[in-house]
Amino acid sequence: MFMDGIGMRPAIMEVGEAIAQLGYVVLLPDMFYRAGAYEPVDPKQLFTDPKVRDEWRAKFISSIDQAKAMRDTRAFLDYLASLPDVVKGPVGVTGYCMGGGMALAAAGFFPDRVAAAAAFHPGGLATDAPTSPHLLAPKIKARVYVGGASEDANFPDEQKQRLEQALRDAGVEHTVVTYPAKHGWVPRDTPVHDPAQAQRHLDAVAALFGAALSRS
Repeated sequence: MFMDGIGMRPAIMEVGEAIAQLGYVVLLPDMFYRAGAYEPVDPKQLFTDPKVRDEWRAKFISSIDQAKAMRDTRAFLDYLASLPDVVKGPVGVTGYCMGGGMALAAAGFFPDRVAAAAAFHPGGLATDAPTSPHLLAPKIKARVYVGGASEDANFPDEQKQRLEQALRDAGVEHTVVTYPAKHGWVPRDTPVHDPAQAQRHLDAVAALFGAALSRS
């Protein structure tokens, strides 16, 4: 599970725990570990105070990029495969906000290990950047589910269409939908948290992993 840009804190751990309750071993790493130890930030400040948001991005968001995340992911996958009590085989990945791009990238970088990939209120999945996740579509073997937020400048309709086209052209089994909720709706500590849509997201993860991992 790839965390959102707010970082490691109880609310994101609760999302991982909810997925674990579905019957899965969940690995939830702190992707900001390179920036050093930190106290959880108040999500409401990140959403409403540009100064706090800019400082957070400069110190923490900038500490991770796709190359670093995929090096980490290789180590995560190897660690999971080494656990004695874990059933060996393909895995499912899910990500939130910035983690959504990491989840899709993991499916592209490790197609023989990742059988299911989900992204919720993600950003930047189909941009003009050379590291845009949609460019990895030809390498993806996983079943993909993307739940975008409504009116989200980080993942507007044109990006959704570009992503869908790339997945379609590559023959990737996929679903790309827009939830009637704002960016960041899943964790309970954000000012835009939507309990009903958060449960819908969990149902989608259950369906995706249940179908993709059981067939692997």
